[in-house]
Amino acid sequence: MGYFEKIYQADLNHRAKAVYMYLKDHADREGKCWPGIRTISADLGLSRSTVKRALDDLCKADLISKEQRWRENGGLTSNLYKVL
Repeated sequence: MGYFEKIYQADLNHRAKAVYMYLKDHADREGKCWPGIRTISADLGLSRSTVKRALDDLCKADLISKEQRWRENGGLTSNLYKVL
């Protein structure tokens, strides 16, 4: 089945699966990517709240990890996602 086997077998809604595939498609060789929620939302045609729920569902299912990234001045920047 390839590298989407985990997501095909996961008990997730189609929006969470779409977000997972988006992250997988944008990840580097180590599985890391850092798109903003607004970018994911615009690219997939989903609302920002739907993307946030999907990301939470993927974290709970242990399919991705999420790490907050900070600017030097202490401001929050986009999250770092790692596809597991």
